[in-house]
Amino acid sequence: MPEPIVFYDIPGKDTSLKCWSPNTWKTRYTLNVKGIPYKTVWVEYPDIEAVLRKIGALPTEHKADGSPLYTLPAIYDPNTKTALAESAAIVRYLDKTYPDTPRLIPAGTDALHAAFNQAFRSVLGEDLHYSLVAAVANSLPPRSEAYFRTTREARFGVKLEELAPPGPKREKHWSGVQHAFHTYAQWLETDGTDKLFFTGDKIAYADVTIAAYLVWLRVILGADSKEWADLRTWDGGRWGRFMDAFEKYETVDAGEDAIL
Repeated sequence: MPEPIVFYDIPGKDTSLKCWSPNTWKTRYTLNVKGIPYKTVWVEYPDIEAVLRKIGALPTEHKADGSPLYTLPAIYDPNTKTALAESAAIVRYLDKTYPDTPRLIPAGTDALHAAFNQAFRSVLGEDLHYSLVAAVANSLPPRSEAYFRTTREARFGVKLEELAPPGPKREKHWSGVQHAFHTYAQWLETDGTDKLFFTGDKIAYADVTIAAYLVWLRVILGADSKEWADLRTWDGGRWGRFMDAFEKYETVDAGEDAIL
């Protein structure tokens, strides 16, 4: 039996918000669908770089000044002594290293999945981000909230609450979110069939990506929110059925806090 993989995630401030990030949900869903044993280490925003340097994971991007940017999700696999960050790189590594588990990027679909990721983000734009970013900040522990607000407000040039305040501006962004998901539904119905997943009856990484963004919305706005209730009915109830199919893969272990 392999040793559990160590999975690094960003915590919310309480149990209901503990696991919230769409990017880290991609990896959590991946591990859960594959049934690979893992344990979570919770890392607050200001500590991400130090923790990833400690385990030997490389930066995933570069900041505007050219310095390295370290992001989550990340994993450390004690079975192969591999440290890796970035959700798409992680799923490819897990598909290759654990071939007896469900493959999420089927053979021959790597390029299609890369293209899907670009198209998915292009269609969604900033509408969902703007709709959620202020609520995300409020869902974080104090140290992470301060870091998140400082970095995001520097990026956007305004207070987070100004991006989608209640009223016409927020309604416009929410309409953009609905349009994006209607576009994804059209992609799924391209061949004239009403299939739930992109590759048919099995979950692929494209499905995981969409589910990760939907669970982000549900956790941040609340399962009892009007927005979530409305979204579940869009496109003939497709997205409600879609997330019901992912429910069994939403296990979140207690984990432990990172030690620097």
